[in-house]
Amino acid sequence: MRRPAPRLYLITPPQFELDVFAPTLDETLHVGDIACLQIRLKQPDGTPVKDDTIRRAVEILCPLAQQHNVAVLLNDRPDLARELGCDGVHIGQNDMDYAQARTLLGDKAIVGVTCHASRHLAMLAGDAGADYVAFGAFFDTTTKDTSTRPKPDILTWWQEVMEPPCVAIGGITPENGDTLAAAGADFLAVSGGVWQHPEGPVAAVHAFNRIFDAYR
Repeated sequence: MRRPAPRLYLITPPQFELDVFAPTLDETLHVGDIACLQIRLKQPDGTPVKDDTIRRAVEILCPLAQQHNVAVLLNDRPDLARELGCDGVHIGQNDMDYAQARTLLGDKAIVGVTCHASRHLAMLAGDAGADYVAFGAFFDTTTKDTSTRPKPDILTWWQEVMEPPCVAIGGITPENGDTLAAAGADFLAVSGGVWQHPEGPVAAVHAFNRIFDAYR
């Protein structure tokens, strides 16, 4: 059976001016098929921002994305995701564990789990009920420090043995994304490849959707 076409999973820049970024996001969401938006805010050194900064961003960006039928996930913080009405959360291996996040958010929320390059962690998350597992970083990225480099065949393996969708993340651009889509990624999670695209985010989304068109 032919799998569904891959889709774009947008991640916000780690820092942005909300009043400037919100209209840019709105324009970007208009131009292509985007499955979800992960709101991920970090200090320049990678440490968490203040809760009030997250609250303000979510209060503006969440309804904006949802009106485009784009699911909104909050990075790291199931507690704030529940408080602020997000559609779900993305958790890393050092955040609240999956079972706790699911209990806090309920069965209808989306809970995705970072699994780096580990097939074992991915199978544990999938068997526990995670809505998706994320592998990466596949390429060099300036968005966060990474120490793992999975090969694209981990995506092919996942499609062969497990049901939940898989997300490819880390340094993905329109120039290298097709390799991961062909290998089996259900979603390409992209931050800098959209927001730092030399022709702008609208052009980047168009470019990613041209990749996905081959699978539709």
